[in-house]
Order: sequence, then C-alpha cells, then structure tokens
Amino acid sequence: MNEEINIINTNKKNYKIKNFIINNKKKIIILLSTIILIFFGYFILEEIKQKKKLNLANIYNASIINFNENNTTNVKNEMIRIIKEKNTTYSPLALNFLIDNNISISDTEINELFNILINEANLEKEIKNLIIYKKALYNSDFESENNLLEILKPIINSESIWKSHALYLMAEYFYSKNEKIKAKEFFEDIIILENSNSIIKTKAQKRINRDFSE
Repeated sequence: MNEEINIINTNKKNYKIKNFIINNKKKIIILLSTIILIFFGYFILEEIKQKKKLNLANIYNASIINFNENNTTNVKNEMIRIIKEKNTTYSPLALNFLIDNNISISDTEINELFNILINEANLEKEIKNLIIYKKALYNSDFESENNLLEILKPIINSESIWKSHALYLMAEYFYSKNEKIKAKEFFEDIIILENSNSIIKTKAQKRINRDFSE
C-alpha cells in the first residue's frame, strides 16, 4: 500500500515538473540562453582586456626602446595615450616615465594626467595613495600651502602606508619656507604615528634633533 502511494506521489511530482516545463518552455529557454551568453560574454570580455593590456605593453616598451631625448614628441603622445587608457599597470608607468625623463609638458597637463589616474583609473587603494603623494611631490615646488594640503588630504586623513611620507613632505615644505614651528609639528606627527615608515621616522627624529634642539 505504502509502495503504491509512493509511486502515485512520484508520478504526480513528475507530472507537475513536466507540466511546469511545458508551460514555461519559452521562459526556461530564455533563462538558459541568458546564462550561456553571460558565461561566454565574461570570457570574451576577459580576452579583450588581456589583448588590450598586451597592446599597451607593446606600445609602452616600444616607446621606451625608441626614446630619443632630442625628439620626445612621439613618446610623449604615446605615453599620454597609455595614461588615458586608465590601465592599472601601464598608465602609472607611463606617467612616471614622462616625469622622470623631464619630457616637455605643462604643469597643468601633468596634473590633469595625475587626476585621470587618481579619479578615473580603478587602482588599488595604496597605489592610488602613492599617485596622490607623487602628485603632491611634483607640485611642492610651486603650489601654495593650502593647495598642497588639499592634494594630500586623502592620505593625511587616513591610515595609509604613505601617510608618514606625506607628513614628511609637508614638514620639508614648511621648513623650506622658514616656517619652522609648522615644520616641527609635522616632524613630530611622524614620530608619534603608529604605522610610520621606519626610515621616514628616523629621518624626522634626526631633523628634530639637528634643527630644532634648543
């Protein structure tokens, strides 16, 4: 008796499943098709990204190999093109190359390129903070105190590994302006900072002992 009931229940269940599939055939086909498209679309997108990255790598390496200090126009254009692609690997390298090789480009344009990396590229948090620090370092020779602090605010107000570097930059900035009280405050902030870089911390202590001892 129980066996017969089980058979009847199983048949009912199979009938319901079959009936559900028949009644919802179009929806099921659309759902399965969508899943397949998403699956293949993901791998196609990844392949496109890899090809694009490889292409940027080739452009970057070719630009470095063909770099000529007497004719920087081509490499400048190629590096700017790479930066504007917002690639997490080669865009920062391209900006570093422009700056490190003193390629002729206006401060305004350099800052615009910095902003592309900081605001638009999908960089890891600490890589982004490093770019912010480099932007402040680049601007430290000509920017005002307020503008420099504004650039560094995201780092100074965080627990970033680059915080002690940012504080040291501001300390040296104020010291160069002969604003020794402000400079000392930043040097002291480095010393009491828990995750301060050990080398930066030692340098800050030496500066206090040497230049601020009474």
